[in-house]
Amino acid sequence: MVTSVTNFSRSGLYDWVMQRLTAVILGVYSVFLLGYLVMNPALQFGQWSQLFEETWMRIFTLLALISILAHAWVGIWTITTDYLNDHTFGRKSVLVRFPLQMVCFIALFGYVVWGVQILWGL
Repeated sequence: MVTSVTNFSRSGLYDWVMQRLTAVILGVYSVFLLGYLVMNPALQFGQWSQLFEETWMRIFTLLALISILAHAWVGIWTITTDYLNDHTFGRKSVLVRFPLQMVCFIALFGYVVWGVQILWGL
């Protein structure tokens, strides 16, 4: 079994379950937002702002943000370890893969921090 310091869990089954769970959370969040928009065709900024002032909506949105981070990270890790391997770059593959993974992780983490600042007004 291949392990890496950049993998969330070091378990393929755990990663698979993580992606499925986060996909369900993101799907429910998307359906909720779409339903809200359909049910409020003349939506004004005040209504939209009021929705996101509710604590339950902020928590739901935070859960969706964290789900995006986890879902994307598992995908990025899988793709980079599958396609940026020793067959592609030889023994120097880790010199290409690791920096790319770190750039992606820093970007994803930054998006979550930015989302938290927007949500909670920090």
